[in-house]
Amino acid sequence: MNAEIIAIGSELLLGQIIDSNSAWIAQRLAENGINLFYKTVVGDNPERMKEIITKSIERSEIVITTGGIGPTQDDLTREMVASCTERNVVLHKESLEDLEKRFRKRGFILTKNNEKQATIPENAIVIKNPNGTAPAFIVEYHNTSIISVPGVPFEMKWLIENEIIPYLRNKYELKETIHYRVLKVSDLGESNVDHLIGEIMKNSSNPTVGVLAHPGQVDVRITAKAKDQNSAMTLIKPIEKEIRQLLGDNIFGVDEDTLENIVGNLLEKFNLTISTCEDISGGTISNTFQATNKDLFNQGLVLNDKNSHEIINKFLKIETSNTSPQELTITMAKLAKTLSGSDLGLALHGVEEAGTKTQNLGKGETYIAIVGNKFEEIKHIRSAGRGIPDKKRASMYALSMVRQIIAKHFS
Repeated sequence: MNAEIIAIGSELLLGQIIDSNSAWIAQRLAENGINLFYKTVVGDNPERMKEIITKSIERSEIVITTGGIGPTQDDLTREMVASCTERNVVLHKESLEDLEKRFRKRGFILTKNNEKQATIPENAIVIKNPNGTAPAFIVEYHNTSIISVPGVPFEMKWLIENEIIPYLRNKYELKETIHYRVLKVSDLGESNVDHLIGEIMKNSSNPTVGVLAHPGQVDVRITAKAKDQNSAMTLIKPIEKEIRQLLGDNIFGVDEDTLENIVGNLLEKFNLTISTCEDISGGTISNTFQATNKDLFNQGLVLNDKNSHEIINKFLKIETSNTSPQELTITMAKLAKTLSGSDLGLALHGVEEAGTKTQNLGKGETYIAIVGNKFEEIKHIRSAGRGIPDKKRASMYALSMVRQIIAKHFS
């Protein structure tokens, strides 16, 4: 079955509300083997709503709308669905009685505008909404099921889980699921991952393989359709094995794993404490470690470029004003380790190119150093910036380096 979602509401287009409903519904459809080919956001405009609903009916067997079935003048979904399916909007007496009971129970009088919520397209299937006042409804038109649910997330989720998915499974005799495996990759950019596994991606059909880039991380998603989750995993495993052979140790986790938690678990496993010293990243790495495993994170120092040499000289009695960036970063790592008595000291030092104002991939050089009792190691990154993506990327590189250091020196 091919489905699409229409999220309705001008507030979504104005950026006042983020359309999280579509993402959640998409996951539920995938779990039940339903292909989702389109997602659209449209405002509360009758002409544009009618245009997109009409197109959706022509190209999809399942159309799910969210929002626009409340009591106000701009709630137009029921009218537009009725118009697109060549029927009238009628009062549903049972829904009206339910509304009146709810209002009486709360000590309110049912106003005329609220009666609108008890109207539906003629001959539609009415679905009671136990969590709200507006019932959902389904219009079966030619070869398409148009399903309209409220935009309020907790109302929508209950209806999709308990009413809509069972309806779809029964009507379309759904016997498949879409399941995926996500491989989490660090220290390789999106283009490098594409270069290494591009042939697999190009030749994949079931499972399919795709990549999604984040600052400092790339997700490789392997998606299979099968009769159940176990069968899907049987299809996924040989592709996963092939990708692991190509990407090797750059794969740090799967599915819901995060690099922060992976590193936190390694610190706990080997009972290692860590402290940090950073300048350009402004405490991003310290915050990450504190959130990941606060018991094993001893201390975080954030230095200003202007006084870092003074602070290092004060505590370590080392003059660093004429040292190289690499040597300075090593010394910063020693400062973090010495002041806190940690097993590991990690430092990040950035040298921005003059005049750089970009928020991502700022020009410059970044150095990350880790020191232990018997080793000193440093990593060089050919960018430096204070924007959020650059800080996140630097933090991910630092975490990845900790993971590799523990594997190398403590495993």
